[in-house]
Amino acid sequence: MDTLHTYDVLVIGGGGAGLMAALHAAPRARTAVISKLYPLRSHTGAAQGGIGAALGNVEEDRWEWHAYDTVKGSDYLGDQDAIDFMCKEAVQSVYDLEHFGLPFSRTPDGRIAQRPFGGHTNNETGKPVRRSCYAADRTGHMILQTLYQQCIKNEITFYDEFQVVDLLLVDGRAAGVVAVELASGELHTFRARAVIFATGGHGRMWEITSNAYSFTGDGPAVLLRRGLPVEDMEFFQFHPTGIYKLGILITEAVRGEGGILLNSKGERFMEKYAPKIKDLASRDVVSRAIYLETRAGNDINGQRYMLLDVRPETVNRYAALDGRTRPDGSPYVVSAEEILSKIPDIADFCRTYLGVDPVKQPIPIQPTAHYAMGGIPTSIRGEVLADETGRVVPGLYAAGECACVSVHGANRLGTNSLVDLIVFGKHAGLNAADFAASADLPPLPENPQAFAGHQLAALRGGSGKERAAQIGREMRALMFDEVGVFRTEQGLEKAVETLQDLRRRFTDIRVGDAGKAYNTALLNAWELGNLLDLALVTARAALARRESRGAHARDDYPARDDQNWLKHSLAWLDEAGQVHLKYKPVTITHYTPKERTY
Repeated sequence: MDTLHTYDVLVIGGGGAGLMAALHAAPRARTAVISKLYPLRSHTGAAQGGIGAALGNVEEDRWEWHAYDTVKGSDYLGDQDAIDFMCKEAVQSVYDLEHFGLPFSRTPDGRIAQRPFGGHTNNETGKPVRRSCYAADRTGHMILQTLYQQCIKNEITFYDEFQVVDLLLVDGRAAGVVAVELASGELHTFRARAVIFATGGHGRMWEITSNAYSFTGDGPAVLLRRGLPVEDMEFFQFHPTGIYKLGILITEAVRGEGGILLNSKGERFMEKYAPKIKDLASRDVVSRAIYLETRAGNDINGQRYMLLDVRPETVNRYAALDGRTRPDGSPYVVSAEEILSKIPDIADFCRTYLGVDPVKQPIPIQPTAHYAMGGIPTSIRGEVLADETGRVVPGLYAAGECACVSVHGANRLGTNSLVDLIVFGKHAGLNAADFAASADLPPLPENPQAFAGHQLAALRGGSGKERAAQIGREMRALMFDEVGVFRTEQGLEKAVETLQDLRRRFTDIRVGDAGKAYNTALLNAWELGNLLDLALVTARAALARRESRGAHARDDYPARDDQNWLKHSLAWLDEAGQVHLKYKPVTITHYTPKERTY
């Protein structure tokens, strides 16, 4: 089989961002998608509650309000030019999805239905606004199916079950990638004029996470090994409502439909932490509130979880207390049937994994590691940036959760992950195709597979004194305990020291499976190496940031410090395992940083 392939544009990753990029690159460039999974298994399919866009279908809304909520939600670390661009583009992007055939839930008059979501407000009244466009609680699944169908219709080439393990750079320009074909174990070289990374997040470094097993930070780790930086890695979002012990996500849409968070005393505790918006505060605020209630001894039976109550009698009682109404002004009163029709998958999860019927019993929840605000630094055009000056790496692009534009800053608002991947996936594809149209095909290095082969050989040739599974368990527990919802100097120093030791121990693992076909042990070990590298960078960047902002909460530095820390971090990892940090300013246009209130 030929192991050298040539294209104009290569897209690495078959999730929402990758498919969107491929769909927009393909009309003007010979395009291929390389995915370690069959694309319909990508993690975009797990997104439940909706995609944010100020359509104004059920009440007044404006993209400027969406932008301000995003800036405020980011704790003022988001770049405001990029945020404005995303929120303005979101409206047309949702209509594009509709025209592609996405089966959105509908209002009685046939328009795309919208519902409230945490942190999204009417900027004039301060009350929640219905901005989330949804397809029941399967929005991401529907986006993934719709985009994949469009890609097949447009005859885009797919290399499914190919694991990209190296980026080829020639004279500072992207020249292609090297990938392992899972079915044969053979290395393949892909040569291209432009390369787009859309490989998703890295939440598998934490013990309790909503992330799929495939979310191992492959793209950022590959680029780190090629001397490129990652941005704002200290900011990782913990979603407040994961299923107790499992981390499987209970979408924010459950609270959008009226669900209430309760502690062991039966108190609606979010009234203390976000008196205006209560249970619909942004995710970092709610996650910290749950942690603080636990620390105060108000968790359920001393087991570090709270309750999410979506029983109709609870929803209706608190809706009346809050003065909540339907779009037509009538009182907000729901039945069990209406609730179940809007969250069918969530109800099934609860019954399957907890033995809980959510319209009859409260749901046990705890914060779960959910989303990477940091990643590969990019411009609004999707171009990968090489340093703090904004120098572009020619021919290299990134989009989706693996990228950092930065529109999410220190904390992402719910629904904005899908907005991010649709908007910036589209523009990464368009701009990569433009670049490819005017660029020569770059030469390949003399031995393009050498570095990839060396990495895999090292995993087969270690001393065998260490086991990958044990190192992975230790990493996940350490990250959850010391680099979780709350952080301290002492804990972060311990994390950095221990992670450096785990990386040293990692060199002593030996993969026992000598086979080539579907050697998942080998590739899982390689993925663990990615997570260890990114975990070290995350802990080191968090140790340096002596303030609390968004998802980065320091017990020892509880205040936000705009004078010293209103800036993005950039981190490089050298061959000796040392992390080097630099910083660049946040782009501020018309929203002056101020205290967040909800």
